[in-house]
Amino acid sequence: MAQNKTDLLAVLAVVKKYNLKSTEELLKKEAGLTDIPENVAGEAEVNSVLAAYKSEGDPDIYENSYMELRRFVEESLDIYKHELALILYPVLVHMYIELVYNSHEVQAKKLITKFGPEQEYYYQDELAKLAMVTKRDEMSGNDITDTFKSNAFTIRISRDTLSLLKRHLHEKKASVILNIVNEHMYFDLYEGVARNKAQCDATSGAMTGEAKRQDNKIKVYYGLLKEPDVQTLVAAPPEEDDDMDPDAPDKPKKKKPKKDPLFSKKSKSDPNAPPLDRIPLPKLKDVDKMEKIKALRESTKRVNLGPDLLPSICMYTLLNANHTVTCADFSEDSSLLSVGFVDSSIKVWSMTPMKLREMKSADQLKEIDRDAEDVLIRMLDDRKAESCRTLLGHSGPVYRTSFAPDRTMLLSCSEDSTVRLWSLHTWTCVVVYKGHQYPVWDVRFSPHGHYFVSCSHDRTARLWSTDSHQPLRIFAGHLSDVDVCIFHPNSNYVATGSSDRTVRLWDVCVGNHHRLLTGHKAPIYSLAFSICGRYLASGSADKRVLIWDLAHGHLIAALTGHTASIHSLCFSRDGTILGTGGLDCALKLWDFTKLVDDISGENVNVSHNPDVRDGEPYLLRTFPTKQSPFLTLHFTRRNLLLGVGMYDLGM
Repeated sequence: MAQNKTDLLAVLAVVKKYNLKSTEELLKKEAGLTDIPENVAGEAEVNSVLAAYKSEGDPDIYENSYMELRRFVEESLDIYKHELALILYPVLVHMYIELVYNSHEVQAKKLITKFGPEQEYYYQDELAKLAMVTKRDEMSGNDITDTFKSNAFTIRISRDTLSLLKRHLHEKKASVILNIVNEHMYFDLYEGVARNKAQCDATSGAMTGEAKRQDNKIKVYYGLLKEPDVQTLVAAPPEEDDDMDPDAPDKPKKKKPKKDPLFSKKSKSDPNAPPLDRIPLPKLKDVDKMEKIKALRESTKRVNLGPDLLPSICMYTLLNANHTVTCADFSEDSSLLSVGFVDSSIKVWSMTPMKLREMKSADQLKEIDRDAEDVLIRMLDDRKAESCRTLLGHSGPVYRTSFAPDRTMLLSCSEDSTVRLWSLHTWTCVVVYKGHQYPVWDVRFSPHGHYFVSCSHDRTARLWSTDSHQPLRIFAGHLSDVDVCIFHPNSNYVATGSSDRTVRLWDVCVGNHHRLLTGHKAPIYSLAFSICGRYLASGSADKRVLIWDLAHGHLIAALTGHTASIHSLCFSRDGTILGTGGLDCALKLWDFTKLVDDISGENVNVSHNPDVRDGEPYLLRTFPTKQSPFLTLHFTRRNLLLGVGMYDLGM
């Protein structure tokens, strides 16, 4: 308060000096300083305050101020040094922006050339972009300057570290830095011992610093939805299975005892699950129920994986496809494979002896008996069955395809900024969704169907439903391209990964983000939820896979070992193993059960960062391909691991 009063008196002194009587009276009245005696502010005090204001315009003090701050950080005690070092980068950026804004181009260039190279490696790209801005009118529309001007840089800091910093700045009267700290930085305070270097490094790296603890406070319903009761249909298993199996008549009897515990286990409610009516989900049709029973029957034959029993792996290599293939995706039941191409086409292959059939013409459909048991089968034309079909419609490279859970539809997104919905009965495009203004990088169906999510170069992700051509929600908040998006297994949340080096978890119901996860040092290209829904794995161009606990928003493990970007992640169907595939032509398998067991045995310090585990003890095996970077990984219902890659002649 004393400082503010001195400031006010200094301003009053100036007003008085220029004989601005009415302004002086108004200012006194507003500030409640009506009865102050003449010349109460000491001449020296007033001059020091005015000098501080004047010095901001002096371009030559910036470099010295920065060097003084850097020296203070380097000479601090080790216990505080690492947290204090976090402010050097944002201070440098804002100093540069201020100098350019005030047309001091020479000093700005000197500052960034001298101190830019010593910043962390993951900030170098941004500093290079920033250095291109040398005039005030180049600032508007520049990603970096816009981001820093409109977002506070967040640093998680202990109370002791912050008081040390503030004391230093006030003692040195470092007005330039004090202004930057007060206006452009947010300190997320916590009580306790300051973090060590490893803890600071674990969560730093995002464009605007770390996540505030407030960002991760909201409760997340990460549990799975209660499975619908399909037990009534179990007694009548689908006949097609019986024809294929000579022992069919006694099969159900053998399976019955196996299935019952499965059903009873499913019927228990997960305490962390969202209410069933939290978001409207489509009603299950009979076909869907039969599909669920089929999936349950498959799961009874599932191989239980572990460190001693690794999955068999089947790798599909696309030949002569280098620089032409962009993405690949399997249907949930592994019966279909779709591949997107640079020439804007999509190919769909059947992975089973069953060929891809087309619906009969309208005249032929009229003749079909609608009450027949097999009406759906009769509608399809066997004469036009093929093992591969091509879908044409996009006008740019296709970046992602995604099958509907019931395999009747396929979504695709493209550089042409549209998302298309294709019917796999008529093999035609049914809807074109226009909403994004720029290339769409990813699109995914919800595990429950009906909804899907897309994300784009326009920095947004959007929630859609198949029956509406307008998005239901726009998830805005990322500061750069949103490169990957994925639904939570309970369909209530969407996770997105971005080039701003953050992962966000969005609530489909309200449209806000409920988790902000920082720690990656490069754009994020792949995401996967654990089978239980509590954990999220993210793979990045920083060659690491990070594992997050969504209950608290904590980073719990960093899996290192890949030597290039990681573009595919997949959990086994029983949740025991995580498969990661990279552009380094290597597939790695990690023991996820062991990781979760190790974490649950610990008492997590919720106030600030727990220690992040190193992934090395959890790596089970590495499988190199010859020269095929991975496009996708997929575990079948029986836990066979499928991979797709393209043979790269140039490697």
